[in-house]
Amino acid sequence: TNGNRETQKGEGKLRERVIETTQITKTYGKVLALDHVDICVKRGDIYGLIGENGAGKTTLLNLLGGLDVPTEGKISIRGHDIGSLTRKEQTIFRRRNIGFVFQNYSLMPVLNVYDNVALPVTFDKGSHVDREHIRELLNELGLWEKRKRYPSELSGGQQQRVAIARALATSPKILLCDEATSALDPQTTASILELLQEINRKFNITIVIITHQMSVVRKICSHVAIMKSGEIVETGSVSEIFSHPKSDVAR
Repeated sequence: TNGNRETQKGEGKLRERVIETTQITKTYGKVLALDHVDICVKRGDIYGLIGENGAGKTTLLNLLGGLDVPTEGKISIRGHDIGSLTRKEQTIFRRRNIGFVFQNYSLMPVLNVYDNVALPVTFDKGSHVDREHIRELLNELGLWEKRKRYPSELSGGQQQRVAIARALATSPKILLCDEATSALDPQTTASILELLQEINRKFNITIVIITHQMSVVRKICSHVAIMKSGEIVETGSVSEIFSHPKSDVAR
């Protein structure tokens, strides 16, 4: 992790801005879920979004992933203004650039491990299932021997590994993780966090991870945004935030 952070520090402003939001606001009726949020995530970051329940973390992640649209403001993903794309173009763009990992795994119970991992590719009419790629993913994540098993036959940690492999099946540039470890025991959590670090390093995939645990941020994140009541209260490198927190929330 330290080596990864030093490399990112050395690259500085030369790294591509993979995700950038400009004053995005999201309302649901009279409820203000996000209030003029600005974040910038650069290529290779592991970017943490942390805050208590109701802070707006999941709403922001859904907007970044194109699962919802902002009421106001602009979202740029890899230089593309997402709001300028048609619904069809957004769907294609999302499938080929963004992978999702959820807290509850969201695996298909009637499919075995191999078919669960290959599922996103089968939905993309412009792609074909690269069996060698799927095999490599299963090997990398320690799942090849379990490829014919079904989700009900796996532990929680193994199911999360399948969910991560599935998210990587389309070779995304960005991985969005919504509380990916909150349902796991401490030992399994540690192994999943190490796996995410390895994915970040090996595949140069930018990761945005929602969490309410500072221990997760401290272990794997390079940068963090602290949220409260739909606003970004403080943002910066993890070392800066931990060394010199400026807000009451961060402290």
